[in-house]
Amino acid sequence: MKIRPLGDRVVIKKLEAEETTKSGIVLPGSAKEKPQEAEVVAVGIGGTVDGKEVKMEVKVGDKVLFSKYAGNEVKIDAQEYTILKQDDILAIIE
Repeated sequence: MKIRPLGDRVVIKKLEAEETTKSGIVLPGSAKEKPQEAEVVAVGIGGTVDGKEVKMEVKVGDKVLFSKYAGNEVKIDAQEYTILKQDDILAIIE
């Protein structure tokens, strides 16, 4: 199934959180932080939001940092994705 977001929305797939610390300590599932890094899977066409022209600055394949509690999580074909507005993306990782 293919997903196409509307307007200034972006579909992202969260990257897996580290399971061990840098010192080698293995973290249980409850101690892991919610990942804030993701890969862009699909991008809307932009358009006008609140009377302002919105230009999409991210593209499919970009790795991004996003706000911790941003967007809506959805499950499609046993994969979990998050749909959020471009404003909730904080930075592109290069």
